[in-house]
Amino acid sequence: MTDQQIPTTESIPLASAPAPYVLAIDIGSGSTRGCLYDAYARPIKKHLVKADHAFTEAADGTAEVDADQIVREVGEVIDGALKGVEPGLVKAVVMDTFASSLVCVDDAGAALTPCFTYADSRSWQQLAKLRSLLDEDAVHQRIGARLHTSYHPPRMLWLQDEFPEVFEKTSLFLSLGEYAYAKLAGISGAATSTMAWAGILNRHTCELDDELLAAVGVDRSRFAPIIDPSEPITDVSPDVARRWPALEGAAWFPAVPDGYASNLGVGADTPTTSAMSAATSGAIRVIVDDTPEVLPSGLWAYRVSRTQSIVGGALNDVGRVTLWLQSTLAPLSYEQIDELLRAAPVEGTPLMLPFLTGERATGWAGDARAVASGVSSSSGPRELWRGAVEGIAVSYARVFEQLLQVNPDIQRVIASGGVTSAYPAFMDVIAQALGFPVQVVNVKRVTMRGAAALALQVLRPEHPLATLPQTGLTQPDPAQRPYYDDLRRRFDDLYDAVIAH
Repeated sequence: MTDQQIPTTESIPLASAPAPYVLAIDIGSGSTRGCLYDAYARPIKKHLVKADHAFTEAADGTAEVDADQIVREVGEVIDGALKGVEPGLVKAVVMDTFASSLVCVDDAGAALTPCFTYADSRSWQQLAKLRSLLDEDAVHQRIGARLHTSYHPPRMLWLQDEFPEVFEKTSLFLSLGEYAYAKLAGISGAATSTMAWAGILNRHTCELDDELLAAVGVDRSRFAPIIDPSEPITDVSPDVARRWPALEGAAWFPAVPDGYASNLGVGADTPTTSAMSAATSGAIRVIVDDTPEVLPSGLWAYRVSRTQSIVGGALNDVGRVTLWLQSTLAPLSYEQIDELLRAAPVEGTPLMLPFLTGERATGWAGDARAVASGVSSSSGPRELWRGAVEGIAVSYARVFEQLLQVNPDIQRVIASGGVTSAYPAFMDVIAQALGFPVQVVNVKRVTMRGAAALALQVLRPEHPLATLPQTGLTQPDPAQRPYYDDLRRRFDDLYDAVIAH
């Protein structure tokens, strides 16, 4: 098949879609989606279902969601996505979820807690304790992640301190995807990437890190077995075929973090192409062979399989900042936002550190909160919006700078996510801060498509996937470089004075 014969990612009717079919499920920060995909990883029309949810958040750092609500949503979206599909036609089920989630489960498989999300920072005191007890640089080099409230180790100490009875009753510590699979299909198994994103997998051995588990008093027997993405599960509960005849005999791929799926979904599956996500949270990531020998202090390196890793850094707050601005201090129309983000930068724009729910890369300050400097009586919604987006852009740039140290061969930055479609001019500011061209991929639901691609590459490794529509590059303007160099200096100075104390 020539490149000209390979179709694009446009959706296709079921009657015209070639098999095998894959059911992909995406559990994001704001919704659960399910969609049927064909052999080219094209979404099949009228087989997409969505259920909305929201995190419960509070000023003390709470950021959680009801795990059983998510299980119900997953069941409902599977119901809807498979409506009218004949028995046995779907050959695989694959899921991605937001990363670094934790559900405590008892002996009967029932959830003892809500799902604690990546944004929950209530374990900041336990984080400080761990940092005083352990050599964090050594942990970072073994695990590929810093000690942080997004990860399991401080959260497990927090559970022991705040909810000792729950901790004692916990038989298994599961990710949200594992819990949903266990409840709906009787499956036990955690993807390599899920355990890596939990901050407890030794990136060199691909096994749970005994030294770190010992430090938090948790035995490895309280975790599900680790499964590589090439090892789908076919031994599932008979309830699956009874409820969903279309899934009879289907292989179930262990749930993977959305960051991994997002890279695959935009075609950033080689070391020369990095993926930038801009949704509720954000990240820049690149997939590399094996794992880097040494990591810069601001990055993570998560094993996605025994042969590959994904390297990068994440931002807690991207789309969350835009939602906060619109609902509180600075409501503007989309037209006004587009105009101000496309405009040249203006001296005197407020400087903002956009850490509403703590900082991940590059400083790992889990208790960080947003800071605004240079706000005057003339600062209105436009100025606050511009300052917040510039702060997000610099946060991306701080990650990208270290990513280039690990992999200087990066040739492309591909951006995707809800923010890129809601605010197209957002990438204008990002490209200026990075000093690097950024290409937006105009494909909906890239993480779910990436999950489908992951399964299809195992089911039919020689079969091509649909090509992505080509879009124009957002190029940095050399005339704006002095402004962004100065912005970066001022950002770093304010960060060092307020956050890094």
